[in-house]
Formats: sequence, C-alpha cells, structure tokens
Amino acid sequence: MTDAAVVALLAPVAWAPPGTDPAVWRAAMAEDVVDLLTPLPRIQAAIAAVAADLPLARRIAWPSTRIYEVPAPTIRAALTAAANDGHDKAAVVLADAPDLPAMLIGKLLRPLSTRHLAVAPAHNGGLLAASARLPVPDWLPDLDAETGDVAAARRPAPEPTMVASAPGWHRLRSAEDLQRLDLSLDGWEATRAILT
Repeated sequence: MTDAAVVALLAPVAWAPPGTDPAVWRAAMAEDVVDLLTPLPRIQAAIAAVAADLPLARRIAWPSTRIYEVPAPTIRAALTAAANDGHDKAAVVLADAPDLPAMLIGKLLRPLSTRHLAVAPAHNGGLLAASARLPVPDWLPDLDAETGDVAAARRPAPEPTMVASAPGWHRLRSAEDLQRLDLSLDGWEATRAILT
C-alpha cells in the first residue's frame, strides 16, 4: 500500500558542465533522482516524460517505477498523470536535483493532511517540487518550474492558506549551482561520477 505517488519530471535541461554531453548530464541527474525516490517506503515512484523522452525514462526506471507519458513536461501534467493512475496524493520533483535529501520528500507530502497543495522553491530560483491532493485542483495554474514560486501558486487559490510552503533545495542549472552540491550526502552516484 502506498501513501502517494512521487514523480520525477523529465523537464528540459538547458545547461551542462563544459565538456559534458548535455544528454549524458541530464540522464545522470534524472537517474539519481529516480534512485532516490524508488526505495522510499510507502511511495509509488514514477517518471513523467513527453513522448520523445520515453526512451530515457525506460532506461533509468527501476522495475517498480511507473512511467507516465505527459503532453508537456509540466508539474500540472505530471500531477494529472498520477491522478489518472488512481492516486489521491502526489508530489512532482524536477529531475535536475540529484543530491536532494530523502527527508524533503516527506516534508513535501506532510502538509497535504491539512492543505490542498505544497510548493517547494528551488534555492536558485524557480520551483523544485510541488505536491497536491488529487484530483488536481481546478484553480491550480500550470506552474512554471523556472520562474514560479509559492506566491504564484497561492494567487489563484480560493484561500491562500490552501497552499503550504515546503522546504526548498537547489537544482543544477549553472556552474554556480555546482558549488551547492553537498558532497557529504550519500547517493547521487551517476552525477558524482561525471563531476569526478
């Protein structure tokens, strides 16, 4: 029995370290996020991908990982896919945060006991993740992962208190972001292998 789906969203990645194949970099980060999510207890791990990214999704998926084909690589599309899979709660995490601590997944889901939505900002701008009670609320906008924030999610809500702010973390989208990596954290072997 699972408490929620947690979906790694294969959104476009616009930056890679110099000398690194962007496709290899993107795949390594996404693999690390999926490897973080899949063993979590009481979680159904999933990957949301547009049709062109389904081969990557299949390559990094574990046997138990669900793969959702979505029309666009957006948080709302991934939440809708989880709802269509029968879940009543789901979280969506951008797949370019390879060293994300597992405890933040719990902190993203916990507010759903009293709130309709929780949003986690990326420390370097935009969004890291969002979670929601399902079906997806009609008022939820199609949040932009690069420019969205908690305020953008609260603005259309019938009551601002329906949207919780969850703890954030960084995504890897520039050379400066590499300095944010926590080398003491276990995991993220695929990304670490590229960087070392």
